[in-house]
Amino acid sequence: MADRKTAPARPPEPADGGGSSADADSSGVAVLDRAFALLGAFGQDDNSLSLAELARRTDLYKSTVLRLLAALEHGGFVRRLSDGQYAIGPAPLRLATIYQRSFQVGPAVEPLLKQLSAETGETASFYVRHGDARIALYRWEPARSVRAAVAVGQQYALRQGASGKVLCAFSEDRSAGFEAIRTRAWADSYGEREPDTASVAAPVLAADGRAHGAIAVSGPRIRLSPPTTMLAACQAVLGAAREATRLLGGDVARLDAASRALSPDQFSGGA
Repeated sequence: MADRKTAPARPPEPADGGGSSADADSSGVAVLDRAFALLGAFGQDDNSLSLAELARRTDLYKSTVLRLLAALEHGGFVRRLSDGQYAIGPAPLRLATIYQRSFQVGPAVEPLLKQLSAETGETASFYVRHGDARIALYRWEPARSVRAAVAVGQQYALRQGASGKVLCAFSEDRSAGFEAIRTRAWADSYGEREPDTASVAAPVLAADGRAHGAIAVSGPRIRLSPPTTMLAACQAVLGAAREATRLLGGDVARLDAASRALSPDQFSGGA
């Protein structure tokens, strides 16, 4: 009888269920790291993902992904759809609501963002610092079709964008290189995170001078770049930040001084 050719056997699945090398940012609990990696594999534009795509994005074996998905589904973190794909479940929404409430700024900030967006015609957001990232905790978008997109809960680079620079300037570690922003109490940016977007931000200050977070207005660079337009947006942002600071018991003196010192020649339009 002739010998039959067989395909090379795939290496056995590692005992820890891996498929990738250890990450330097690992928590040390492999199964949790992989579960979090699965949840993190869903992007802002992903309504659902297949088992194969989740395995590809996380570099995990399909068998490992399937076991983790079953546990996440049991906890309400993912849902299995009728077509066999997977979507985010309701549990993260409940935790996100608790996370927002823990800052105790929502009742003060949300109405101000709505007013700020109406006044400027642009997207108004409130950011907090999370390690080396910033997160949009609240946002209000204008009705106009062309606007800056800000995703609540999304992590953005900390040292890019006006709000990130404000958070660096008024954080506990007193980040170096942001002295000028600490002095003037606002920051602007032109095309730093996205080439076609501009923004301006100011801190919402606590009683000790640190920032609860940063209020920002962002929009298409072509609309916000004219110095007089950015000046008006900065005045509105400082006004909203002042009112939020007042409502939360902070010292508004620095924000008042910043408003009085504003002039058109402080805005270059990103040139």
